[in-house]
Amino acid sequence: MREAGLRSHRQAGLARLYGATALACLLACVVPAVPALAQQITAAPVPSGSQMLLAADTLVYDNDKHTVTAVGAVQIDYGGNKLVAQRVVYNRDTKRLVASGAVELINSDGTKVNSEHIDITDDFADGFVNALRVETIDKAYFAAESAERMGGVLTTFHNGVYTACEPCEDKPNSAPTWRVKARKIIWNGEKKTVRFENANFEFFGFPLAYLPAFEIADPTVKRKSGFLLPGLVFNDHLGTGVKIPYYFALSPTYDLTVTGSGYTKQGFMGEAEWRQRFNNGQYTLKIAGINQNDPNAFIDSGRRVVDSGDAGDPNKFRGMMGTKGQFAINDRWDFGWDALLQTDKNFSRTYNIDGYTDTVHQSSIYLTGLHDRNYFDIRAMRFEVQEDTLSSDPTARAAKQPWVLPSFDYAYIPDMPVAGGQLSFNVNARVISRDRLDAVLANPLDKDSINNVRGIEGQSSRLTAEAEWKRTFTTDDGLQLTPLLAFRGDAGYVNANSASIAAVNQMATNLGEDADMRTSLARYMATLGLEASWPLLFSMANSSHVLEPTAQVFVRPNEQYVGGLAVPNEDAQSFVFDATTLFERDKFSGYDRIEGGTRANVGFRYSGAYDSGWGTNAIFGQSYQLGGENSFDAPDLVNVGAYSGLQTSKSDYVGLVGFNSPSGFSGSVSGRFDEQSFEVRRAEVKAAYSGLPISLSAKYAFIQAQPDYGFTTDRHEVTLGASAHLSQNWRLFGTGTYDLEQNVLVNDGVGFAYNDSCFTYIMTYSQTRDIVTKEVSQNIGFNLSFRTLGDFGSSTSAVDKFQSNSN
Repeated sequence: MREAGLRSHRQAGLARLYGATALACLLACVVPAVPALAQQITAAPVPSGSQMLLAADTLVYDNDKHTVTAVGAVQIDYGGNKLVAQRVVYNRDTKRLVASGAVELINSDGTKVNSEHIDITDDFADGFVNALRVETIDKAYFAAESAERMGGVLTTFHNGVYTACEPCEDKPNSAPTWRVKARKIIWNGEKKTVRFENANFEFFGFPLAYLPAFEIADPTVKRKSGFLLPGLVFNDHLGTGVKIPYYFALSPTYDLTVTGSGYTKQGFMGEAEWRQRFNNGQYTLKIAGINQNDPNAFIDSGRRVVDSGDAGDPNKFRGMMGTKGQFAINDRWDFGWDALLQTDKNFSRTYNIDGYTDTVHQSSIYLTGLHDRNYFDIRAMRFEVQEDTLSSDPTARAAKQPWVLPSFDYAYIPDMPVAGGQLSFNVNARVISRDRLDAVLANPLDKDSINNVRGIEGQSSRLTAEAEWKRTFTTDDGLQLTPLLAFRGDAGYVNANSASIAAVNQMATNLGEDADMRTSLARYMATLGLEASWPLLFSMANSSHVLEPTAQVFVRPNEQYVGGLAVPNEDAQSFVFDATTLFERDKFSGYDRIEGGTRANVGFRYSGAYDSGWGTNAIFGQSYQLGGENSFDAPDLVNVGAYSGLQTSKSDYVGLVGFNSPSGFSGSVSGRFDEQSFEVRRAEVKAAYSGLPISLSAKYAFIQAQPDYGFTTDRHEVTLGASAHLSQNWRLFGTGTYDLEQNVLVNDGVGFAYNDSCFTYIMTYSQTRDIVTKEVSQNIGFNLSFRTLGDFGSSTSAVDKFQSNSN
């Protein structure tokens, strides 16, 4: 039954896919608001005072008819406009130039006009052209049976054709991918508009839409009020939707875009975006809101997703307000912000509000300075997790996200060497405030089974200053010795409420540790280090190899305030020990934890290059706690060192092997292995082939269970992606991710795309399954892009993300 259900989902999705393709092409053709389709087909009026330069094989003067005739390889250069023809007749009475014979007129802006006959005034303002072809500077093409220009501002094309597709070299007479045919096209240089009358849109030579009349902006106009290309939305919870934007060009420095969206399930949503630009920066302000028709559409498995509101609540309004800005105060200093306010935690992601759809949105205001070797950054931050998590308390997750008021970083490296080496300074400070305790329960039914405390309810602050000096000595034999001295000091303050203190005490009891939550602290860390590396070059007949054995020793006192659950850990919670972090002096990811004790890191680096174009690389090694207390074996509030591979005196082995080839093959294997049994604790395997007509990618990831760190089971995941070029222009691609532990196909999808010089079409169909409920959600994305006309379809962000996973 389950497989049958999945098949029905997929069949229904594919049916939508085919239907959307036809609908997309139709709508893309009938929309009146498209960019300009034609360029000026005669030369620009000649500036006053310009002189005409003429070259020809023969000049004939007829005083009776008052004409001058140039014959043979005629070239005229006049006010930046150039005319080439076999014959040109100039009438001094009518002041007109009549050119014939392979005429080419090159406008001062680069536009080329080709015809057999052109009749224009000597100031290039008025004229007539028969059987003309136009090639603009941006490779747009125009043809017409005839055209006339009057008053220097009004050009009329008769029986014209426009396309931005380059002519096919093999079949120059074949129909382009798309083109617009019109009985009459009127270009008004004064009003800056182009009007099409009795027009047909053709796609691969077949008429697709009839457009009685529509008007667009002049090609020289970068901004003009009018309708923009609409978009389509397909979503299980929203239904089918159409977005129609209208653009107001209010000023050269500011504008407004208003969008109305209609959804079959949820009704009408309004959006507005204000943009303003200044000499030193710009900002945007966006608002959106909807009064949902059917909040019940968000119910999953009999429970309500927290982003939909209460089904019985008559107030079904949801909305957001967001603003972004960036300004350059001067060459060294930048100021900016990114802020999001919304009625619930997932409105912007649910309704795909452009610029605010990230799973975790970081609202911030910042000041940044950069000059030479100085870096300064201060910012206030607020994190908002946009997710469909089921919860009886919709505000709980949002309240657990911290306010960072502020975060401060400063780095400085003096220009002059100090004692022959490099001296560097770093300062970091942060103040964090949280409205709700963020604690993880080992047993959701037992409130006392606290596994870790990811964030306390209350405030915590820390100031860190660090100085480091290092210098590299190279012996005659190539041995490199790098001594290092570092000193760091921290000062902190913690104001935790009774609930947080009780949670920390309970966690300590569960771990058999002492609880000693500090209200203030001061600590230091001094480091004396030495790194020795010896790069060895092995040259062979067809390859060269560099093997670099490396050893490091860092002598430090023990980490202070560790093991007693005394200090919150806010910025060093994400920790991975692998080959890339083997030779780091301090392997913690943030400042709240600091590595202590005497530790040695030993291993080697390798790289190889082959004449055939192949390349190989490898890292392998191990870390040793030689003395003092092992910081990774001492629990903190999130047990960041648990099962890290560094919690024992001899660490797990870590290694990485990779290769790449000129034929497009590449791959890597990395892992962490138990230091006694060599059992795999963590592994990642990647393989890829990039070429024609097929590109493939595969990734397998394994992480062993880390109960004290919050992951009670092993994690296995396989991701596959493929892309096949069916022909020069058509491509089929797909991707899928399977959770081997939960036996769930987490997501899968398929898409196809067409691409040539003037048209791009992408259509995707994907499915996502909830690991717990196995419920399937479907999504259809598509985008059509006509060069010089514009884009049409759903949001490109989801389509781009899907394509990146397939490649």
